[in-house]
Amino acid sequence: MLALTRKCGEKIIIGDNIVITVVDIKGDSVKLAIQAPREIKIFRGELYEAIAAENKQAAAPPPAAGLDLLKDFHK
Repeated sequence: MLALTRKCGEKIIIGDNIVITVVDIKGDSVKLAIQAPREIKIFRGELYEAIAAENKQAAAPPPAAGLDLLKDFHK
């Protein structure tokens, strides 16, 4: 992990086409502006983790009790 110190108005450039600008700093909050191509998905960390957890849960096989209910449904 790279940790950088930036002041308000300063930028971080990632690759050739992603620019992160520090817009505002108040207390322990930092407001960032991100310029990136539309095909780059940008998420807040907590939202990304929630989506990943939900996708993992959706991909998990159903519990055995759920399969028994489906077997009874076909009779």
